[in-house]
Amino acid sequence: MRFRPPNVRTRLTLWHAGVLTLIVCIFSAAILLFVQTRLYAALDAQLGLQIATIGKVYREEPDELADLASEWGITLFRVDDAGGIRQQTEAWAREGLSSPLQPGDSASPLSWTAPSGRRYRVHSLTGSSYRVAAAIDETSLRDTLWTLAVILATGIPFAAGLAVAGGYFLAGRVLAPVGAMAQKAREITAESLAKRLPVDNARDEFGQLATVFNDTLFRLQDAFERLRRFAADASHELRTPLTAMRSVGEVALQSPLDAVAYRDVIGSMLEEVDRLTRLVESLLILTRADSGKIHLVPEDLDLGRLAGNVIDQLHVLADEKRQELTLRVPIRVHATADAALIRHALMNLIHNAIKYTPNGGAITVEVNATAKRAVIEVRDTGPGIPIAHRDRIFDRFYRVDASRSREEGGVGLGLAIARWAVEANGGQIELASEGTDGSLFRVMLPAADDSSAADGHRRVPHELRRGTQEAASS
Repeated sequence: MRFRPPNVRTRLTLWHAGVLTLIVCIFSAAILLFVQTRLYAALDAQLGLQIATIGKVYREEPDELADLASEWGITLFRVDDAGGIRQQTEAWAREGLSSPLQPGDSASPLSWTAPSGRRYRVHSLTGSSYRVAAAIDETSLRDTLWTLAVILATGIPFAAGLAVAGGYFLAGRVLAPVGAMAQKAREITAESLAKRLPVDNARDEFGQLATVFNDTLFRLQDAFERLRRFAADASHELRTPLTAMRSVGEVALQSPLDAVAYRDVIGSMLEEVDRLTRLVESLLILTRADSGKIHLVPEDLDLGRLAGNVIDQLHVLADEKRQELTLRVPIRVHATADAALIRHALMNLIHNAIKYTPNGGAITVEVNATAKRAVIEVRDTGPGIPIAHRDRIFDRFYRVDASRSREEGGVGLGLAIARWAVEANGGQIELASEGTDGSLFRVMLPAADDSSAADGHRRVPHELRRGTQEAASS
């Protein structure tokens, strides 16, 4: 049969009772020893006083030694001189108290048991021509010590019983918050993550433990809420192009069409398929990012060249809207990062800037460096982002103007992917603008050690312009 340890309350009670009982036992033994020492010291002092009295009487009035018993109450003594035993009481001789005496003086009083079973305290003192020995019955002293020992021994079980009862009560009071937390924790499910554990005193150990659990519940609730919102938004965004394709197909089947009309229908359906493909790819990137299955390949990047390549790919979109797309690289800036991820982040930022900047507007991409930081800024002259949306602009599926974004083809994942790509490379991304006077997104990456940001003599102004004006001039 396997031994099952008792619960915490029982163990605390046993420990409390055991320690307290041990303390009571040690304290009782100390008291008994102290009282015994004090009683024997008093008895020895009384014995020494009797020996001194006997010696004085012997020296001054030796004939009165026989009266010591009646006048002084000294009944157990013996006096020896050069002629042998000078005086000896009848009780002394009867109890045989001469037996424990050694030749000469006793070093200290000693206890001795007579043949009758009684115990005596015996001591002797030798003078110039005599020797005095005396004894005192220890019966009353030993009775006192025995009574004290019985009282102490009887009190120990009572003390242990009180320790068990008190310990069980105190353990119950101390562990009561744990029971309340356990009961509350049983009630918390995935549907009730808003509930929290009770915190009676946030400064004690149980209060701190409950606070930690509550913080964990808050993070779980936030994660569940994000997961629900993500699932709902993803379902909605996936359903939108599917619904559009189905509607276009049903309309096309309702009546015969010519080849041109069928071509338009197929083109519309392909646009929705393309939108659906981009959405699935974005979701796949975020899913892999959350699972940590994307392995970074850091390398030394020339951020100016990388930004120029991205602009080269997107300038056609800017040309369609007659926008001025400008790249400014006042110094050559290097950073150690994954080129594909940083390229993806820049692609999203610049593409968003082109998308939300009206026709004829301007987008400026500037690559620069500060102390140990490589900085890429994407600025546009679009409507800007109000402060109310500032904290959630990088959330997944979050759009400042949902209807306009859907018309433009966005689903609210571009900035979320950009933030993940930058942060995965040890950088930061922020919305540096406020209000409606355009938008400014700033990407900060750890600069490479050989970055030209600290190499002033290589600061060659480098400006690459892409836009309608330069397109026309080129």
